[in-house]
Amino acid sequence: MKNLKKEFPVTANYTHLNTAGTGLLSETLLDFRQNHDLDYLVMGSLMKDNQDKFTTKVREEVGKFFNCKAQNVALVTSFSTGFNVFLEALPAKSKVLLLQEDYPSINWPVEARDFDISYAKIDVNLEDNILKAVEKEKPEVLCISLVQYISGVQINLEFLKSLKAEYPDLLICADGTQYCGVAPFDFENSGIDVLGASTYKWLNAGYGNGFFLFKDAVKDRLKPKAVGFASIRGKYKEAGDTLIGKFEPGHLDTLNSGSLQAAIQLVNKIGYSAITTQIELLKEKALNAFAERNLLDDVVINRKQHSSIFNIKGDQQLFEKLKQNDIICSQRGDGIRVSFHYFNTEDDLEKLLKLI
Repeated sequence: MKNLKKEFPVTANYTHLNTAGTGLLSETLLDFRQNHDLDYLVMGSLMKDNQDKFTTKVREEVGKFFNCKAQNVALVTSFSTGFNVFLEALPAKSKVLLLQEDYPSINWPVEARDFDISYAKIDVNLEDNILKAVEKEKPEVLCISLVQYISGVQINLEFLKSLKAEYPDLLICADGTQYCGVAPFDFENSGIDVLGASTYKWLNAGYGNGFFLFKDAVKDRLKPKAVGFASIRGKYKEAGDTLIGKFEPGHLDTLNSGSLQAAIQLVNKIGYSAITTQIELLKEKALNAFAERNLLDDVVINRKQHSSIFNIKGDQQLFEKLKQNDIICSQRGDGIRVSFHYFNTEDDLEKLLKLI
């Protein structure tokens, strides 16, 4: 996979272990953006005359990529933007189950509203904790991250599927920002009702773009209040009063939405087989190496499934040492967060281990 570093020039000068913080700009994405703005420069509004057709193609490509009907794909500027529209679409006083210390962009918007909120603990028994909380609290909505941003703990997707089968009326909304782009995801055959994501991380699509996917059954339960002229513009929205139209009240930027399309096309070109093989290789080697050095929390070590995000034990001095040696990572929680994507190599891991 070393040849893929050429696609991401940052990796020529730095060891980038920070996709969990920010993804990279690829040569493919740069080419699209330069061509897009050149067309805008020389064509002006003539280029924008095709905006609706362009965003329709983006919507359809996102739907195909995640196996979701195009008419159920909303294009948004970020997860937070779409999630707040989603929350406003829920009935007042809804009973919502969250995870303790989940990503602030999930918990804070829920806690800012007048919902009846309960929590499940994030530990080695995460799935059991959620199940017990559902049995006890009987929530109407479950809002969770598929991957925890601090620890890298990953929810078992088969558990969500079985949970939905056992509690079909439970509305499951998931944030896929730290997951989408790592492995193939079949939305229609998942247990998730609503999946949202910002795509500047693992899809390397740049800032200002994201999506929300919906199952058909959700349309009768959500009553979004947002609306604007763009709510009826383009294929799949022309009939008016559509769910995705309420999530897209304003103009969509073709530069940003097109960046998502270009990023998806790059993933398709590389192939998920190669991507997941490389990530799984690095994840296994990193997990074993970190565990041997006593750098991981017991929660991570004792779970059967984990993401390629790790929070290793380390202080400010180690963090500064890594930065001085051109390793890009983040301080999160009580440690140092490192994350491995498909453009990373075993050499990257070895460099990190030597410095530690």
